Amino acid sequence: MRGKGGAGVSGEERIWVLADPRAGTAAQALGIAERLDRPFRTIHLEWGLLARLPLPWPGLAGLTRTSREGLWRAALEGPWSRVPPGTIPRIVPEWPSLVIGAGRRSAPVSRWLRRKGARTVHCMRPGAGAGDFDLLVIGRHDRAAPAPNILTVLGATHRISPAVLEAARVSRPDLAALPRPRVAVLLGGAVRGEGMDPAEATAIIDRVLPGAGSVLATTSRRTGVAAGRAVAARLSGVPGLLHRWGGEGPNPYAAFLALADAVVVTGDSVSMLSEALTTAAPVFIAGTPPDAPRHRALRDSLIAAGQAVPLESFPESPPRAPLDESGRVAAIVRDRFLGG
Repeated sequence: MRGKGGAGVSGEERIWVLADPRAGTAAQALGIAERLDRPFRTIHLEWGLLARLPLPWPGLAGLTRTSREGLWRAALEGPWSRVPPGTIPRIVPEWPSLVIGAGRRSAPVSRWLRRKGARTVHCMRPGAGAGDFDLLVIGRHDRAAPAPNILTVLGATHRISPAVLEAARVSRPDLAALPRPRVAVLLGGAVRGEGMDPAEATAIIDRVLPGAGSVLATTSRRTGVAAGRAVAARLSGVPGLLHRWGGEGPNPYAAFLALADAVVVTGDSVSMLSEALTTAAPVFIAGTPPDAPRHRALRDSLIAAGQAVPLESFPESPPRAPLDESGRVAAIVRDRFLGG
């Protein structure tokens, strides 16, 4: 896959995005690349058994054989380097000049590409070798020790941009016609375990209904079938739309965010919380997993910054400005590594 309408990257701005198989992790890197206004190539990674280990050295050992071969093919698709006239041309790998990755598993790959001459931008804690990255983008809730190459963000970077929201807004006049206030309810699920408790899911809906003209609700992969069914039953006859994960038709998630007058997000999802902050709507956090200290720290950081309030405050919330951390990081990357 290539960015920017399928154009490749050439010259000094050969940009690769290392896409982890987990969508939320990959979105952190892609969200930065998509805001650079430069072509880029997406390298889809597949993990082998060794990726489960905290590999301390740069290398490709965590990748499957197919993924390693794909990495080399991407490097060999660039221009051929030729020796002096009259001799046989030789193929020389053209490695990226900038690599954007996310997650511990892709960190050794980024470090290996840095040895090939790439500048490296990495989201989330990389594990070993933090000094091998030109820029580490780390959530404020992870409380990383200050360092020259660390840039802290509120929440995480992602792919929901102002342009994405505007396109989604105009694409769904049916949702725009729903009674206001339109309340988006974004349901995640247990960080580890078997879905959300149906009683917890319906309790969130019950808290929202008295203050909602209509409800735009969506479940996620972690919500589970039982909770999804319970929410569907509770919202029966209520104006709005329920989109269940894996359901048919286009995903209205971005339109939900774009058209919501308020957004309720379960505290187990770093991605959905961060994406909700891109809107100007008040954001309410519904619960936090008791066994997830990182998520509790995220909740506390958003509340301290005035970007969210607990669901118990619904529908009252102080005004807030939209937060565009992906755009801010992309501007810094352009200035530092792409000549502005």
